[in-house]
Parts: sequence; C-alpha cells; structure tokens
Amino acid sequence: MRQQVLVLYLANSALDSNVVGWARYDGTGTIRPTTGDSDEPPYATGVAALEDGWRLFQAAQLLPPAPGHEYGTSFLKHEFLFEKLHGTSPSSR
Repeated sequence: MRQQVLVLYLANSALDSNVVGWARYDGTGTIRPTTGDSDEPPYATGVAALEDGWRLFQAAQLLPPAPGHEYGTSFLKHEFLFEKLHGTSPSSR
C-alpha cells in the first residue's frame, strides 16, 4: 500500500468552508506536486475532498486566541489532513 496525503487549510473549522491553502504529498510516485504548482485549490472545501474518496485522519484543534490577540495574523490554524491509500502490484515494486 502507498499513501497520498492532502493538507487543506480551511477558512474556519467547518469542513464545508472554503479552502484557503493546501499541500499535496504523493507516496505512490505517480505525481510530484510542489508548493505553488497551482493557483486553484484541488478542492473547494473539505467536504468536496471527502466526496472524492479522501479519508480525513486529522482535524484542526480548536484553540481560542490568547487575550489581546484575537485579530492577529499568524499560521493557518484550520488544518485538515486527508489520505488516500493505493495498492501496488508486484511488478511495480
């Protein structure tokens, strides 16, 4: 089995909110995605990724901002990790 990983950063903690950032990693070796290789996200929402067969395996922790930092900018905090597993044939090893 080989794993593909999709990281989606959403506008908020709801899976049906818009994707604002993303990264892809491919353990199958069939594609070589790189940062910034597309202006459009692979999916519009996290739900759209689920509908396409991606399995959610980690959702963002909901952490409140520290007092006085409610409007600060920093890292993208609504990170969701998805995976797809692909089988390999003996001839492809």
